[in-house]
Amino acid sequence: MPITTLSSRQFNQDASKAKKAAQAGPVFITDRGQPAHVLLTFEEYKKITRMHTKIADLLALPGLDDIELDIPPFRDLAQTADLS
Repeated sequence: MPITTLSSRQFNQDASKAKKAAQAGPVFITDRGQPAHVLLTFEEYKKITRMHTKIADLLALPGLDDIELDIPPFRDLAQTADLS
């Protein structure tokens, strides 16, 4: 996946070039030589943001009722602190 780098000026002068480059990979847009923004296709953005699934959503997935989970009881009980 190629990464294209454009200055803010280049991006402002030719946004269609940046959009075409984003079809192949991310486009870094720089301000004063430092990366400031990234242009992605919407599909690529959805792939990246889909990775951060909440655990509640994962536990609500269909078919999980059939999975048995045996969790051993926790035996290490807290003890009173000796403050003497």
